[in-house]
Amino acid sequence: MNKPNLSFWQIWNLNFGFFGVQIAYALQSANISRIFATLGADPHDLSYFWILPPLMGMIVQPLVGTWSDKTWCRWGRRKPYLYLGALVAVLVMALLPNSGSLNLTVKAAMSFGLIMLMLLDTSINMAMQPFKMMVGDMVNEEQKAKAYSIQSLLCNAGSLMGYVFPYLFTWIGISNIAPEGVVPDSVTYSFYAGAVIMIICVLYTGFTVKEMPPQEYAKFHNITENDKKESTNLFHLLIHAPKAFWQIGLVQFFCWFAFLYMWNYTAGAIAENVWGVDPMNTTSSEYQSAGNWVGILFAIQAIGSILWAMVLPMFRKIKVGYSLSLLLGAIGFVSTFFIHNQYLLFVSFILIGCGWAAMLAMPFAMLTNALSGNSIGAYLGLFNCTICLPQIIAALLGGVILSLVGGSQAMMLVVSGVSLLLGAVAVFLIREKTK
Repeated sequence: MNKPNLSFWQIWNLNFGFFGVQIAYALQSANISRIFATLGADPHDLSYFWILPPLMGMIVQPLVGTWSDKTWCRWGRRKPYLYLGALVAVLVMALLPNSGSLNLTVKAAMSFGLIMLMLLDTSINMAMQPFKMMVGDMVNEEQKAKAYSIQSLLCNAGSLMGYVFPYLFTWIGISNIAPEGVVPDSVTYSFYAGAVIMIICVLYTGFTVKEMPPQEYAKFHNITENDKKESTNLFHLLIHAPKAFWQIGLVQFFCWFAFLYMWNYTAGAIAENVWGVDPMNTTSSEYQSAGNWVGILFAIQAIGSILWAMVLPMFRKIKVGYSLSLLLGAIGFVSTFFIHNQYLLFVSFILIGCGWAAMLAMPFAMLTNALSGNSIGAYLGLFNCTICLPQIIAALLGGVILSLVGGSQAMMLVVSGVSLLLGAVAVFLIREKTK
């Protein structure tokens, strides 16, 4: 039996909380390296701070998917995990940027920051995954592309807001510099604002969306009593995963390897390549201005992603659109090394946004048809490992690669470009078949 069509506003409400969650994720992505550099981290060690976020994602998202597949309570199926994740994220967002303001030693401040980062990424992952699952649960095949497009729009809109917060707060007069080892108020207040917006958006979705009861869900997803009794073994699911799962996973490896270095090294790269300042001099106004400009560039990337997402459906062959998008992103990354004007970098990051748009939409579009309703949450959680594992590997290799390129953080964005180019080639290895 086919699921009924949902109105535009029903689909909007289903996805709206994702806007708030993405603000939190954008603040983390754009400011973590800046925060830890401000606390006193060495640039060669910066990538190690990025191991925790994807590691927690690899652990949390498959578990949330598996548990929520079997959860039915008065609050819903996926929503309990959404509420818990959002609550913890809000609390941590109030604490993380204050790591350097607690009169701790440098080592203690970074340790505290690491614990907060681990909790923040765990909670964001827990809050983010239910939105993807609820679309799979409640939206029919005919409207699924529309639903994920709205989710992508809200994702990029949330990113846009999160990225520009520090710049806007500085513009209205909030201090963008601070004593050594202390995170500027412009960043701290950005996290506070993001936390408030996040909880409002999540509660809005929670109050306006009613999940399907178990009997109705089973009817629309053709789940039998025997299916319900089957235990979900993640290892078993991996063995029987559709081939597309692994083929898309290879592309994901190169893509997320590239973007981990963008989040990690853009602040230092812009500081040395545009502002002409040593990235180690984190107390200088030039470094903090470069840090603010990173938020603007990431916002430009989000705008580019929104615009390119409107173009992607025009491609008759999905793999051509996917590969071309990643190629444009690769060109954007490499071009940053040769551009020394802060405004010309807009072109680079619009191109990077093209790659990002494809990464948000194409993998799920290719994989969805190969997944069953009974284990869709578990499979989407496992698929998140194709996002997290390459980031962990990239983080572990970051210091080594930085040394190989002469310590230049700007060259690390060139490495990102090469990786994304490999991803564009790997797209053509995908065979779009259901299992």
